[in-house]
Amino acid sequence: LGSAQKMGKATACKERPTTKLAKRKGPKRSGSKVRAVRMLMEEVAGFSPYEKRIIELLKVGRDKRALRFAKRRMGTHLRAKKKREALGDALRRARVAKK
Repeated sequence: LGSAQKMGKATACKERPTTKLAKRKGPKRSGSKVRAVRMLMEEVAGFSPYEKRIIELLKVGRDKRALRFAKRRMGTHLRAKKKREALGDALRRARVAKK
C-alpha cells in the first residue's frame, strides 16, 4: 500500500456534532418525569452506604475529606462536588425538619 496523498479510495470527512453526547445528557436536561421518578426513588430507597459515609463526614465538619471520598467513588471532581452539595442540602433539610 502506498502512503501518498492520491493513493487509495477517496472518502468524505464525517460531520461531527458540535457538542459531545455526554454534554447533552444529564439530570439538568432530563425531563420532568425522569426528575420526579429520581426524587421518589431517593425518598423510598434512602441513601446508599457511601452517601451515608459522606453525610457523616459532613456532620463532623470534614468537608474536604468528604469531597476526596466522593471523588474516589464517583470518578470525577465535578461529580463529587455536586454530590457533596446535594448531600449537604439533604442534611440541612433534615436538620430543619427536626426543629
